[in-house]
Amino acid sequence: MAEINMVPFIDITLILLIIFMVMSPLLVQMQLTVDLPRSQSVNTQAEDDVIRIEVEKNGKITVQNKQLTLKNLERELILKMGKANKKTILVQADKDVPIQQVVSVFDVAKKLGAAKLGIGVLSKN
Repeated sequence: MAEINMVPFIDITLILLIIFMVMSPLLVQMQLTVDLPRSQSVNTQAEDDVIRIEVEKNGKITVQNKQLTLKNLERELILKMGKANKKTILVQADKDVPIQQVVSVFDVAKKLGAAKLGIGVLSKN
């Protein structure tokens, strides 16, 4: 009776598994390019509950038409949020802004206890 020799098949399978295990961290570290969409809808939430933060590609941060740096952002958000932490923070970033700057803004907002965090898109004009 002839039997199939499974050893070469198992060897090839294990080699492929090792190759995929080595390559997967390299694939995860690749930069993700995102082209942000533009919205045509109207904002339905009350404007007094929303704090808009705009992040420009040159590093400038604007909180409701007041330009700041990342260092001054926490102080300004404390003033804008007041004692009621039921405010929504909407971050609108240029599509060329590194994601780390947006994450830093989210970190500051979350540290201050914002009720909701959101990412906004620029409206078509």
